[in-house]
Amino acid sequence: MLRVLVVDDIPAVASLHGRFVSAHSACELVGTAGSGPDAVSAVAELRPDLVLLDVHLPGFSGLDALRAVRADGTLVQPEVIAVTAARDVDTVRTARLMGVQHYLVKPFTAGELHARIDDVLAERRSSAAVAGSLDQRGVDAVLRPMTRRPLPKGLSRPTLDLVRTALGELGSATAAEVADHLGLSRVSCRRYLEHLAEDGECTRSLDYSTAGRPSTRYTIVTPAS
Repeated sequence: MLRVLVVDDIPAVASLHGRFVSAHSACELVGTAGSGPDAVSAVAELRPDLVLLDVHLPGFSGLDALRAVRADGTLVQPEVIAVTAARDVDTVRTARLMGVQHYLVKPFTAGELHARIDDVLAERRSSAAVAGSLDQRGVDAVLRPMTRRPLPKGLSRPTLDLVRTALGELGSATAAEVADHLGLSRVSCRRYLEHLAEDGECTRSLDYSTAGRPSTRYTIVTPAS
């Protein structure tokens, strides 16, 4: 599970973003913070994997909080999604220079946040896959910005999220089992499962225990911790 800290100075917004995080099957909300100093303290105490960091905070800014976190050599550095209403180029550039790969402008939907979280998870899987094999290809795989592959025609992002969540709950399942779990068609679920497999979010294997022809079984890939 990806341990997530939400930083926002407006309690209602922090609560909303926390619910967005909790709705993602691969995330655990570990806390919230409402100021720059509180954000630094929360990162040190909670050791999150990912921080949703508002830029405009009381005490000092989110970017100043990030500078303090980056300067602390005792911390395992979290991934950061900058979450703000700021659209100015300087803010984005500064965040980039401090290692922020993802940026969301308020207001945003749960689906938009989940897409960024999926990108973070994909990056972590990519880094884990090349660990110990840092030739040029491995370095490129870690450093290359992740781009989300467009969905094939006929697939929708909300249904993909449902299928992904269902497979996460089941752990391993055939398309028929996912279809029964969600009340969707088997053919439709197979298309979504194949898309997840092609993106490396699950693996395929043949299940010979079913009657007649073997079924394809899909097993969720657990994100690296």
